[in-house]
Formats: sequence, structure tokens, C-alpha cells
Amino acid sequence: MTVRPFVMWPDRRLRTACEDVVAVDDAVRAIWADMIDTMEAMPGVGLAACQIGVMRRLAVVDCSDARGQAVLMANPEVLHASVEPRDHDEASPNLPGVSARITRPRAVTVRFLNAEGEQEDRDFVGLWATSVQHQIDHLAGRMYFDRLSRVKRSMLIAKAAKLQRG
Repeated sequence: MTVRPFVMWPDRRLRTACEDVVAVDDAVRAIWADMIDTMEAMPGVGLAACQIGVMRRLAVVDCSDARGQAVLMANPEVLHASVEPRDHDEASPNLPGVSARITRPRAVTVRFLNAEGEQEDRDFVGLWATSVQHQIDHLAGRMYFDRLSRVKRSMLIAKAAKLQRG
């Protein structure tokens, strides 16, 4: 298990849709293990494989207080989203130093392949739902700031660039 480096914005991989996982095998489980180590080192509540340069539809999410409760997902897709919204300040280690308040559905039902390679449908609510949706966006080549208006998005990216220059 290893903490892997992040792909930094504006790397094109962050704008590229990831490839489906055909089967969950030991290689996929090893990537998930590295992703958990990397997520814990941030610290964060979720990570998509493309954030560390692995262009496969893999994500991990752990919003538990105790930690160690990560949900491992291959090919996650939202089956149902609640009408009720939830606002949350979102950020990404791929564009450090900035965040934005994003509105997403408060609850989602997600279908994915789990660690045993079996299809699973699971309901996520609150921060769990926000993090799962954030990771699914990454896997589709989208960043959280894509949900902002053009002006707010431009301001956020300019601020991040200024922070990187020092």
C-alpha cells in the first residue's frame, strides 16, 4: 500500500472519462488499497482513481467518524437522486487551496461493483452522498467547479493559479 501523488490541474486526465472496470481482481484491490492510503493522507472523504492518474472507474469513499469504513466502488453510477438538495463546501487535492459551495442531491442510490466483484445497489445520504457524487463526476472527467457559473469558476481557477505561483 502506498500514498500516491495527485495529478495536478489542468492535467488533461482530469478532463478525460475513465474506462470501465471489466472485473474486480487483485490488481483492482491493490489500486483501491493505495487509494485509501492516499485519501487518508490528505485527509479526505473520497477519492477517484483518475485523481492519482489511474484512468479506471474506481472510487473510494469514507465519511465515517471512526474511519476504516471505506466503500470500494468500481463503475459507480447513480440510479436515483433525491429532489431535496444539500449544499456543501467541496474541494480537490488536484486544485489545492480553493473550495466552493456546491449544491447536489441530498441522497442517492448508486449501483457499483464491490470488493467481491458483485453488483451492489446502496443508498447514500448527506456527506456520503455528496462525496460519492463528487467521485462519479471525477470519473466522468468533471471537476466540482464545473457546477459553478462561468464567472465563479473562472475566479476560483484564477485564485488557485495565484496560490500556486506564490
